[in-house]
Amino acid sequence: MNGVFGHDRWEPGQPLTATANKWIVGEVAKTRAEVDAALNAFRFNDAAGTLYAFTWGTFCDWYLEFSKPLFDTDAAEETRAVMGWALDQVLLLLHPFMPYITEELWGLSATRTKPLIHGDWPTYGDEMIDTAADTEMAWVIDVIEKVRSVRGEMNVPAGARVPLLSLALDDAGKSAWGRNEAMILRQARIEALSTADAAPKGSATIAVHGGTFALPLEGLIDIAAEKARLEKSLGKLAKEMGGLKG
Repeated sequence: MNGVFGHDRWEPGQPLTATANKWIVGEVAKTRAEVDAALNAFRFNDAAGTLYAFTWGTFCDWYLEFSKPLFDTDAAEETRAVMGWALDQVLLLLHPFMPYITEELWGLSATRTKPLIHGDWPTYGDEMIDTAADTEMAWVIDVIEKVRSVRGEMNVPAGARVPLLSLALDDAGKSAWGRNEAMILRQARIEALSTADAAPKGSATIAVHGGTFALPLEGLIDIAAEKARLEKSLGKLAKEMGGLKG
């Protein structure tokens, strides 16, 4: 792990360029505040739940995946430093709940001057939150989740890279897409984005804040089979409604 994160860590106050890095720093700060509030109120289960959700969901599910394309850009060293810092914060915050494994990971992930048990409890707060980055990454996550949802509902093969059409997108959406295109394409398994005036026949439309996308499904799914499946679902729902009315 030393080779992955190195010894350099991002320090609060240092400028950042990548939106995903600005965003994760703010997410760490929000989590720290929520954990402290829960601990001060003796709600230890809430503190543990907050840390679980952040570590597994925000840090592992989203940030680690968002960071991968950044290692091929000028933001690679910045990303490595921010990732190392964020991991350190996770270990610090988890230490009261998981002292032994966090201490072990603390020693393995970098060369340390003192053990984790002697580490300083973080005190940073809202000053670490970048509102613009927060808004942008929320939009990026919304696009990815909605494309994934449509793919899942329509039984698009998981490994298939699909085209996506932009039917309408405001300036903020265009800027957000441009800055995070590699992440969106990777996470939503999109081949490329192109523009269109209208959705082709057999497409699924996806509405997001400030715009609309279309996912062409022709050739990706068996339309007849999907129609039969949906009709079967409608029949089942109609039967359940009849039972409830009765």
